[in-house]
Amino acid sequence: MTNTKARTAAMITPVGQEAQDEAKVLAREGREGKAVRRLRKDSWLKRGPAREALELLVAGRELPTSSGQALEALRSLDAPLVGELTALLDSGKQIAAVKLLRERTGIDLAGGYHLVLELGGRPGAH
Repeated sequence: MTNTKARTAAMITPVGQEAQDEAKVLAREGREGKAVRRLRKDSWLKRGPAREALELLVAGRELPTSSGQALEALRSLDAPLVGELTALLDSGKQIAAVKLLRERTGIDLAGGYHLVLELGGRPGAH
């Protein structure tokens, strides 16, 4: 996975607000490893994306806390990809949509599945 994919995965994977807050405190205390583990515990983040997520949090960015927020983040990061995913969903190809999302963003299977479900479940989304 490239660093860009890891960062993208971090930006579109929901992480609970409590986990984000605790990770920021741990990072301020110099306990980055524990902060990364905390982020991974309550999300579908893999190790690389969790490190990127921590960097984003330390830099003052908030991560999505829900699939809806994650979908909005994906729309702002890569609107053409969302269009491709929507076209696949319109054709009844949910599995292909999850695969494409994972290939392009580096998101894990569970996170990709939930994001595609969110996209497919929105009224007027496709």
